[in-house]
Amino acid sequence: MIPEELIKILACPECKGELLYLKDTFICENCMLKFEIIDDIPDFLPDDAKKITQEELEKLKK
Repeated sequence: MIPEELIKILACPECKGELLYLKDTFICENCMLKFEIIDDIPDFLPDDAKKITQEELEKLKK
């Protein structure tokens, strides 16, 4: 489990924008990148990020 205090201060490694925390992933709505959380550790390596579409983002938000 990632502490709430940490979630509030994390930023996108690409654009430094805010991240959305959803279903064990962090999502940057500016870059449309999804960063996985593996064993409670966010993987913010740009090469590991996955590009998502607006449709995929809407599905994750539900």
